[in-house]
Amino acid sequence: MDLGLQGRRVLVTGASGHIGREVAIAFAAEGARVAVGYHRDEAGAKAVAADAERAGGDAVAVRVDLADESSVTAAVTAAHDAFGGVDVLVNNAVAWPPFPAPGERFETAPAQRMRDSLTANLLGPYLLSQSVAGGMRARGWGRIVHVSTGLVVDGRPGSAPYTTPKSGLHGLARTMSRELAADGVLTNVVMAGFVPGERQFPDEALRAAASAAATGRVSTADEIARVVVFLCSSANGNVTGELVRADGHFLTPA
Repeated sequence: MDLGLQGRRVLVTGASGHIGREVAIAFAAEGARVAVGYHRDEAGAKAVAADAERAGGDAVAVRVDLADESSVTAAVTAAHDAFGGVDVLVNNAVAWPPFPAPGERFETAPAQRMRDSLTANLLGPYLLSQSVAGGMRARGWGRIVHVSTGLVVDGRPGSAPYTTPKSGLHGLARTMSRELAADGVLTNVVMAGFVPGERQFPDEALRAAASAAATGRVSTADEIARVVVFLCSSANGNVTGELVRADGHFLTPA
């Protein structure tokens, strides 16, 4: 199937490793030109860009700190300087909030943790989407995907600073769809489940995660990437405003 991504200009945040890396390389394999967004790992981003070019596309590493509005603007400018515009945006990056302290309860959690997470994980993607939407609308074609989590649906103790901004992305995607779809800009959410990556997990944790999925296994990063790339392609002509679970119908353990 021709996904119609040859020459499309793509910005993927959080692309220096794990899911973002696979997304960037999958776009490049379709002939896209990819801005590999990173926050701190410049060397990792440049390595991904090199892998993307070997896969068949053009690529460049672009720094973006989603908690800093000027950095968001600079990242979009860098993508424009490199490729002339942005046709596809994948909001994949996440700023992980600190784990709750031992004995911490919902009512004693520090408010600053939530403020910081809302800024990086909701306001950042919102501003980035705003920065590219006008050009997409003017060209009559664009695709935006927010990468989220099934924890928004299932809930998990201690996860409020993480799930609340991700939940906001769900509402944002549906609102953006109503505002942009008539001009050819489609916006969706992909909910990735437990996806082991570079980090090593105990075998017991991997078995528990696999048993929590209806399929009996966890998703891989390349499987998530294929879903994202399809939704961001010309092969997707009318799917917008949707929340797509790509986690094997994972039910988050309490």
